[in-house]
Amino acid sequence: MAPRAYWKGSLKLSLVTCPVVLYPASTSVEKTRFHMINKETGNRLKQQMVDAETDDIVEGDQKGRGYELKKGEYVEIEKDELEAVQIESNHTIDIDSFVPRDEIDKRYLNHPYYIAPDGKAGIDAFAVIRDAMKDQDRVALARIVLTNREHIIAIEPLGKGLLGTTLRYPYELRDEEDYFEDIKNPKISKDMIELAAHILDSKAAHFDPSKFKDEYEDALKTLVRRKAAGKPVKVAEPEERPSNVINLMDALQQSLKGGKSTNKTSAKRRTHSPSRRSTHRAAKKAHRSAARHRKAS
Repeated sequence: MAPRAYWKGSLKLSLVTCPVVLYPASTSVEKTRFHMINKETGNRLKQQMVDAETDDIVEGDQKGRGYELKKGEYVEIEKDELEAVQIESNHTIDIDSFVPRDEIDKRYLNHPYYIAPDGKAGIDAFAVIRDAMKDQDRVALARIVLTNREHIIAIEPLGKGLLGTTLRYPYELRDEEDYFEDIKNPKISKDMIELAAHILDSKAAHFDPSKFKDEYEDALKTLVRRKAAGKPVKVAEPEERPSNVINLMDALQQSLKGGKSTNKTSAKRRTHSPSRRSTHRAAKKAHRSAARHRKAS
Protein backbone atom coordinates (compact mmCIF):
# COMPACT_ATOMS: atom_id res chain seq x y z
CA MET A 1 0.00 0.00 0.00
CA ALA A 2 1.43 3.37 -1.06
CA PRO A 3 2.10 5.87 1.75
CA ARG A 4 -0.41 8.67 2.17
CA ALA A 5 0.72 12.05 0.86
CA TYR A 6 1.19 14.79 3.45
CA TRP A 7 0.72 17.59 0.92
CA LYS A 8 -0.33 17.84 -2.74
CA GLY A 9 0.25 20.72 -5.11
CA SER A 10 2.54 22.00 -7.85
CA LEU A 11 6.26 22.66 -8.16
CA LYS A 12 6.82 25.77 -10.25
CA LEU A 13 10.00 27.08 -11.88
CA SER A 14 9.18 30.21 -13.89
CA LEU A 15 6.67 28.93 -16.50
CA VAL A 16 7.49 25.24 -15.93
CA THR A 17 4.99 23.56 -13.59
CA CYS A 18 4.46 19.96 -12.51
CA PRO A 19 2.12 18.34 -9.96
CA VAL A 20 3.96 16.94 -6.91
CA VAL A 21 3.30 15.26 -3.57
CA LEU A 22 5.17 15.59 -0.26
CA TYR A 23 5.84 12.76 2.16
CA PRO A 24 7.50 13.17 5.58
CA ALA A 25 11.03 11.76 5.30
CA SER A 26 11.33 11.05 9.03
CA THR A 27 9.16 9.13 11.47
CA SER A 28 9.03 8.41 15.18
CA VAL A 29 6.46 5.59 15.10
CA GLU A 30 9.13 2.97 15.85
CA LYS A 31 10.19 4.67 19.08
CA THR A 32 9.02 3.10 22.33
CA ARG A 33 6.34 5.26 23.91
CA PHE A 34 4.67 5.09 27.32
CA HIS A 35 1.20 6.13 28.46
CA MET A 36 0.24 7.43 31.87
CA ILE A 37 -1.79 4.79 33.75
CA ASN A 38 -3.54 4.35 37.08
CA LYS A 39 -1.22 2.06 39.05
CA GLU A 40 -4.14 0.68 41.06
CA THR A 41 -6.47 -0.21 38.16
CA GLY A 42 -4.01 -0.42 35.26
CA ASN A 43 -6.31 1.86 33.23
CA ARG A 44 -4.99 4.64 31.02
CA LEU A 45 -5.31 8.20 32.31
CA LYS A 46 -6.69 11.11 30.31
CA GLN A 47 -5.65 14.72 30.64
CA GLN A 48 -8.03 17.54 31.46
CA MET A 49 -7.64 21.30 31.23
CA VAL A 50 -7.83 22.95 34.64
CA ASP A 51 -8.13 26.64 35.52
CA ALA A 52 -4.79 27.63 37.04
CA GLU A 53 -6.45 29.84 39.70
CA THR A 54 -9.73 28.09 40.59
CA ASP A 55 -8.66 24.48 39.87
CA ASP A 56 -12.02 23.99 38.06
CA ILE A 57 -12.11 21.62 35.07
CA VAL A 58 -12.64 23.67 31.89
CA GLU A 59 -14.98 22.20 29.26
CA GLY A 60 -14.36 22.38 25.52
CA ASP A 61 -16.67 25.33 24.80
CA GLN A 62 -14.91 27.42 27.46
CA LYS A 63 -11.42 27.01 26.01
CA GLY A 64 -9.87 29.90 24.10
CA ARG A 65 -6.50 31.29 23.01
CA GLY A 66 -4.73 34.12 24.77
CA TYR A 67 -1.43 35.93 24.38
CA GLU A 68 0.35 36.87 27.62
CA LEU A 69 1.03 40.62 27.62
CA LYS A 70 2.63 40.50 31.06
CA LYS A 71 2.67 38.08 33.95
CA GLY A 72 -0.89 36.80 34.45
CA GLU A 73 -2.48 39.25 31.96
CA TYR A 74 -3.75 37.87 28.65
CA VAL A 75 -5.40 39.29 25.56
CA GLU A 76 -7.91 36.83 24.11
CA ILE A 77 -7.71 36.06 20.39
CA GLU A 78 -10.94 34.80 18.81
CA LYS A 79 -10.96 31.94 16.34
CA ASP A 80 -12.22 34.10 13.43
CA GLU A 81 -9.57 36.75 14.20
CA LEU A 82 -6.88 34.11 14.01
CA GLU A 83 -8.26 32.74 10.76
CA ALA A 84 -8.20 36.26 9.26
CA VAL A 85 -4.40 36.42 9.46
CA GLN A 86 -3.71 32.82 8.46
CA ILE A 87 -2.12 32.38 5.07
CA GLU A 88 -4.25 30.57 2.53
CA SER A 89 -2.46 27.72 0.86
CA ASN A 90 -2.27 28.12 -2.89
CA HIS A 91 -0.79 24.61 -3.13
CA THR A 92 2.19 25.85 -5.11
CA ILE A 93 5.88 25.53 -4.37
CA ASP A 94 7.19 28.55 -6.24
CA ILE A 95 10.99 28.44 -6.62
CA ASP A 96 12.46 31.88 -5.89
CA SER A 97 16.20 31.28 -6.26
CA PHE A 98 19.05 28.76 -6.40
CA VAL A 99 21.92 28.95 -3.91
CA PRO A 100 25.17 26.96 -3.53
CA ARG A 101 24.58 23.98 -1.25
CA ASP A 102 27.50 24.78 1.05
CA GLU A 103 26.13 28.25 1.82
CA ILE A 104 23.18 26.88 3.80
CA ASP A 105 23.90 27.05 7.53
CA LYS A 106 23.00 23.63 8.99
CA ARG A 107 21.35 25.29 11.97
CA TYR A 108 18.53 26.43 9.69
CA LEU A 109 17.62 22.89 8.58
CA ASN A 110 14.32 21.76 10.10
CA HIS A 111 12.03 18.99 8.77
CA PRO A 112 12.83 16.82 5.71
CA TYR A 113 10.25 15.78 3.09
CA TYR A 114 10.37 13.57 0.01
CA ILE A 115 9.01 15.31 -3.10
CA ALA A 116 7.75 13.05 -5.89
CA PRO A 117 5.79 13.67 -9.11
CA ASP A 118 2.03 13.25 -8.75
CA GLY A 119 1.00 11.04 -11.64
CA LYS A 120 2.49 10.79 -15.12
CA ALA A 121 1.31 14.17 -16.45
CA GLY A 122 4.23 16.24 -15.16
CA ILE A 123 7.00 13.63 -15.03
CA ASP A 124 8.98 15.31 -17.82
CA ALA A 125 8.88 18.74 -16.18
CA PHE A 126 9.80 17.16 -12.83
CA ALA A 127 12.81 15.41 -14.39
CA VAL A 128 13.97 18.63 -16.09
CA ILE A 129 13.95 20.58 -12.79
CA ARG A 130 15.62 17.72 -10.89
CA ASP A 131 18.37 17.08 -13.42
CA ALA A 132 19.11 20.79 -13.93
CA MET A 133 19.80 21.08 -10.21
CA LYS A 134 22.10 18.04 -10.35
CA ASP A 135 24.20 19.72 -13.04
CA GLN A 136 24.38 23.05 -11.21
CA ASP A 137 25.05 21.59 -7.72
CA ARG A 138 22.70 24.18 -6.28
CA VAL A 139 19.75 24.05 -3.91
CA ALA A 140 16.42 25.66 -4.78
CA LEU A 141 14.79 27.96 -2.24
CA ALA A 142 11.01 28.20 -2.39
CA ARG A 143 8.00 29.04 -0.25
CA ILE A 144 5.33 26.58 0.84
CA VAL A 145 2.31 26.81 3.15
CA LEU A 146 2.02 23.92 5.62
CA THR A 147 -0.50 23.89 8.50
CA ASN A 148 -1.51 27.50 7.82
CA ARG A 149 2.05 28.80 8.14
CA GLU A 150 4.42 29.84 5.40
CA HIS A 151 7.78 28.08 5.35
CA ILE A 152 10.94 28.46 3.34
CA ILE A 153 11.87 25.09 1.85
CA ALA A 154 15.24 24.06 0.41
CA ILE A 155 14.92 21.58 -2.47
CA GLU A 156 17.69 19.38 -3.85
CA PRO A 157 17.93 16.20 -5.95
CA LEU A 158 17.81 12.86 -4.13
CA GLY A 159 17.93 9.73 -6.27
CA LYS A 160 14.94 9.71 -8.64
CA GLY A 161 13.13 12.38 -6.64
CA LEU A 162 13.74 15.53 -4.65
CA LEU A 163 14.43 16.21 -0.99
CA GLY A 164 12.70 19.24 0.48
CA THR A 165 13.82 20.53 3.88
CA THR A 166 11.92 23.29 5.61
CA LEU A 167 14.17 26.00 7.03
CA ARG A 168 13.94 27.90 10.28
CA TYR A 169 13.57 31.67 10.23
CA PRO A 170 16.40 33.76 11.74
CA TYR A 171 14.28 34.64 14.80
CA GLU A 172 14.07 30.93 15.64
CA LEU A 173 17.83 30.61 16.09
CA ARG A 174 19.72 31.58 19.22
CA ASP A 175 22.85 33.68 18.94
CA GLU A 176 25.95 31.52 19.46
CA GLU A 177 27.75 34.44 21.13
CA ASP A 178 25.43 34.09 24.12
CA TYR A 179 26.95 30.67 24.74
CA PHE A 180 30.51 30.99 23.43
CA GLU A 181 31.40 34.46 24.73
CA ASP A 182 32.97 33.23 27.99
CA ILE A 183 35.07 30.48 26.35
CA LYS A 184 38.73 31.33 26.92
CA ASN A 185 41.52 30.89 24.36
CA PRO A 186 44.27 29.10 26.30
CA LYS A 187 47.76 28.72 24.86
CA ILE A 188 48.03 25.18 23.51
CA SER A 189 51.41 23.80 22.47
CA LYS A 190 51.97 22.75 18.87
CA ASP A 191 52.91 19.26 20.13
CA MET A 192 49.45 18.76 21.60
CA ILE A 193 47.74 19.90 18.41
CA GLU A 194 49.87 17.50 16.34
CA LEU A 195 49.08 14.58 18.65
CA ALA A 196 45.35 15.39 18.56
CA ALA A 197 45.53 15.56 14.74
CA HIS A 198 47.04 12.06 14.63
CA ILE A 199 44.26 10.75 16.89
CA LEU A 200 41.67 12.29 14.58
CA ASP A 201 43.36 10.67 11.59
CA SER A 202 43.32 7.25 13.26
CA LYS A 203 39.54 7.52 13.65
CA ALA A 204 38.83 8.64 10.07
CA ALA A 205 35.73 7.01 8.54
CA HIS A 206 32.86 7.61 6.14
CA PHE A 207 29.37 8.70 7.20
CA ASP A 208 27.36 5.47 7.52
CA PRO A 209 24.05 5.87 9.42
CA SER A 210 23.45 2.10 9.21
CA LYS A 211 26.04 1.81 11.99
CA PHE A 212 24.07 4.09 14.31
CA LYS A 213 22.72 2.14 17.26
CA ASP A 214 20.10 3.53 19.63
CA GLU A 215 21.19 1.64 22.74
CA TYR A 216 18.61 3.33 24.95
CA GLU A 217 15.78 2.29 22.59
CA ASP A 218 17.07 -1.30 22.60
CA ALA A 219 17.23 -1.27 26.41
CA LEU A 220 13.63 0.04 26.60
CA LYS A 221 12.36 -2.75 24.34
CA THR A 222 14.20 -5.36 26.42
CA LEU A 223 12.75 -3.88 29.61
CA VAL A 224 9.19 -4.01 28.24
CA ARG A 225 9.60 -7.60 27.02
CA ARG A 226 10.95 -8.80 30.37
CA LYS A 227 8.22 -7.02 32.34
CA ALA A 228 5.49 -8.38 30.05
CA ALA A 229 6.88 -11.90 30.49
CA GLY A 230 7.01 -11.52 34.27
CA LYS A 231 10.77 -11.79 34.41
CA PRO A 232 12.82 -9.85 36.99
CA VAL A 233 14.52 -6.64 35.91
CA LYS A 234 17.98 -6.02 37.34
CA VAL A 235 18.69 -2.40 38.14
CA ALA A 236 22.27 -1.57 37.15
CA GLU A 237 24.55 0.13 39.63
CA PRO A 238 25.51 3.68 38.57
CA GLU A 239 29.03 3.84 37.18
CA GLU A 240 31.64 5.81 39.05
CA ARG A 241 32.59 8.95 37.20
CA PRO A 242 36.31 9.26 36.49
CA SER A 243 38.19 12.18 38.00
CA ASN A 244 38.31 15.29 35.82
CA VAL A 245 41.86 16.01 37.00
CA ILE A 246 44.06 14.76 34.13
CA ASN A 247 47.34 15.58 32.49
CA LEU A 248 46.29 16.60 28.99
CA MET A 249 49.61 15.64 27.39
CA ASP A 250 49.55 12.17 29.01
CA ALA A 251 45.94 11.67 27.90
CA LEU A 252 46.85 12.57 24.30
CA GLN A 253 49.84 10.20 24.30
CA GLN A 254 47.79 7.32 25.74
CA SER A 255 45.01 7.99 23.21
CA LEU A 256 47.56 7.86 20.38
CA LYS A 257 48.85 4.48 21.56
CA GLY A 258 45.40 2.95 21.75
CA GLY A 259 43.77 4.83 18.89
CA LYS A 260 45.14 2.89 15.93
CA SER A 261 42.53 1.91 13.35
CA THR A 262 42.65 -0.95 10.88
CA ASN A 263 39.78 0.12 8.63
CA LYS A 264 40.42 0.84 4.97
CA THR A 265 39.42 4.47 5.27
CA SER A 266 42.09 5.17 7.85
CA ALA A 267 44.68 3.36 5.76
CA LYS A 268 43.69 5.46 2.77
CA ARG A 269 43.86 8.67 4.81
CA ARG A 270 47.32 7.80 6.11
CA THR A 271 48.69 7.88 2.55
CA HIS A 272 47.94 11.59 2.58
CA SER A 273 48.92 12.20 6.20
CA PRO A 274 52.40 12.71 7.72
CA SER A 275 54.75 9.73 7.44
CA ARG A 276 55.28 7.22 10.22
CA ARG A 277 58.67 8.83 10.87
CA SER A 278 57.13 12.27 11.34
CA THR A 279 54.47 10.76 13.59
CA HIS A 280 57.21 9.15 15.67
CA ARG A 281 59.08 12.46 15.82
CA ALA A 282 55.93 14.27 16.98
CA ALA A 283 55.29 11.67 19.69
CA LYS A 284 58.94 11.82 20.82
CA LYS A 285 58.86 15.60 20.86
CA ALA A 286 55.58 15.52 22.79
CA HIS A 287 57.13 13.11 25.30
CA ARG A 288 60.00 15.52 25.95
CA SER A 289 57.51 18.37 26.31
CA ALA A 290 55.49 16.34 28.83
CA ALA A 291 58.66 15.66 30.83
CA ARG A 292 59.41 19.37 30.92
CA HIS A 293 55.85 20.07 32.09
CA ARG A 294 56.16 17.56 34.91
CA LYS A 295 59.57 18.87 35.93
CA ALA A 296 58.28 22.44 35.96
CA SER A 297 55.31 21.46 38.14
